[in-house]
Amino acid sequence: MSFKEHREKLFKTVPENSLVIVYAGIPVHTNEDDYYDFAVNSQFFYLTGLERENTAFVAYKSKEKTREILFIEEPDPYSERWTGKMPTTEEVKTVSGIEDVRYTDSLEGAISSFMGYFRVEQAYFDLYRCGMNDLPDYNLVMAGRFGQAYPHVVLKDLHTACVPLRERKDSQEVGSIRRAIDMTRQGLEFVMKNLKPGRMEYQVQADFEYKCRLLGARRYSFPAIAGSGINGCMMHYDTNHCEVKDGSLILLDLGVKYDNYCSDISRTYPANGKFSPRQREIYSLVLKANEAVAAAAKPGITLKDLNDVARRVLGEGLIALGLIKEAEEVDKYYMHSVSHSIGIDAHDACLAGDALQPGWVISNEPGLYIDEEEIGIRIEDDLLITDFGCEVLSKDIIKDPDEIEAFMAQ
Repeated sequence: MSFKEHREKLFKTVPENSLVIVYAGIPVHTNEDDYYDFAVNSQFFYLTGLERENTAFVAYKSKEKTREILFIEEPDPYSERWTGKMPTTEEVKTVSGIEDVRYTDSLEGAISSFMGYFRVEQAYFDLYRCGMNDLPDYNLVMAGRFGQAYPHVVLKDLHTACVPLRERKDSQEVGSIRRAIDMTRQGLEFVMKNLKPGRMEYQVQADFEYKCRLLGARRYSFPAIAGSGINGCMMHYDTNHCEVKDGSLILLDLGVKYDNYCSDISRTYPANGKFSPRQREIYSLVLKANEAVAAAAKPGITLKDLNDVARRVLGEGLIALGLIKEAEEVDKYYMHSVSHSIGIDAHDACLAGDALQPGWVISNEPGLYIDEEEIGIRIEDDLLITDFGCEVLSKDIIKDPDEIEAFMAQ
């Protein structure tokens, strides 16, 4: 499926007399003349396939047809001297499938023309916010400007409109995720080859990122987690500044992007290449939960259903190990959920409670975090929901404890 088909799916869901306006985003200063790494707006990428800043997509749906316009920066030899070649009209037409390509200096005039000559009843902007205290991003700022200029037009959320479309991945999207997972596999194998006591967590992270960059990865799915010992018991530990001690475990949660689609993998390795009997006991329980979730994943069930499977297996195992007395106490050692959607974002767009359908790509990440023993273990795979069950896309990233020890002993 092409990006043109993504747009066609969207236009089937929005009503007539709708304007869609989505911005790729702009560079954001850190200080002085430096910038944060640019990350394209997810809805913009889903609809156009482009990752260039200072770019926008505008569409108007009437009863007769849908008009599409893409706005890009005009190539400028002076700017290119400093920051590199800018995409041309023909190049963005090829990627996006949008024939009407104009320069951004005509964007506001085009919006004014739509408002002046057509009946616009609602306008879709990406209004997503992760938290109340987040600063508004560029799309939200521009939606506010539009709302002030045209208060009679109802603002609607493009993010919400795209969620049900993005939940199910097409073959092209799944192919990109497969490539991202394979890069992650090779990165983790390079980590295992070099892992030993006395290395720093940031060196382990550097091994992974070095190998993936060699393979062509341009971006990572999120800041890598490389937590050894007690640090592995912290869900989103990404400081990665401590020494990896002999006899400890190191929990790695990481991934790369390929064509802007994410992998999200967790593995836990013994620093010295050998699990202790206790570490292996806890590891085997987490692995059992991981396998039970994969066996249960199929169309028609929900992410909550999968988490119930993980909680049951982990709870029963913890009781057998004497760590808890009642299954409800599992929260003492398992604090997160077992699954989320994966795609353009590592935690990709989905609606809570939606039933899984063929084409969903989800995580499978049970874990146990035993502070008093400094044992943190998470085993995360990426699953593709199929017609009758699931495919473990990351099956080639070894996780059996015997296989890990054998690999590290080479």
